[in-house]
Amino acid sequence: MPGAVCLTSGGQDSTTCLYWAKPRFHPLYALAFDYGQRHRSELNAAQTVCDMADVPLTILTLDILRQLGGSPLIGTDGEISAGGGRGGLPNTFIPGRNLLFLTVAAAFAYQREVQDLVTGTCQTDYSGYPDCRENTMQALAHSLTLGMDYAITIHTPLMHLSKAQTVHLAQEVDALHAMAYSHTCYEGVFPPCQRCPACELRIRGFAEAGIADPLLTRAQTEQI
Repeated sequence: MPGAVCLTSGGQDSTTCLYWAKPRFHPLYALAFDYGQRHRSELNAAQTVCDMADVPLTILTLDILRQLGGSPLIGTDGEISAGGGRGGLPNTFIPGRNLLFLTVAAAFAYQREVQDLVTGTCQTDYSGYPDCRENTMQALAHSLTLGMDYAITIHTPLMHLSKAQTVHLAQEVDALHAMAYSHTCYEGVFPPCQRCPACELRIRGFAEAGIADPLLTRAQTEQI
């Protein structure tokens, strides 16, 4: 297939999507954003994972999200919670983040004559973010296509997978070795805290899949 842009955060899901996309699209571009996130660990992880996959990574700055704030995932202050947000959402929800990321990714793709975007959004086993839902992705692809007069397709290979199924997919696309260098922990630490909501989701997924998390295996090895 023709080329694609894969949104890459250095996390478990985007790492899986990067390796899913690699044999399917050429050329493949990886795109990450520096938006004032709580820790630079995820950008460092994104670079490491992309280097391992031999996919070029571009990091763009989105200061507007830093200026807006409103989430403990932006900046360095605030307690992370599975609730506490408007309408019962986690307080880690950043309004408009995925919408903005994909809009910028579409403009990035347009400049390179690429029409396919790949993202790790999922509505099956996730934190409840409304900008991860399938109807959001479908509506956004339609709006981007109309707004740029340029056909944009958004691929969401994880949309209907549980975390355990995502782990199995990572195994199928040979992403587990890169998963050892991915970053999920909201606390930004290595070894991961294993207590925050993101760590808990990851732990459950690997446990249900019956596969050892390469990140934890690496942590144990490096601590010896």
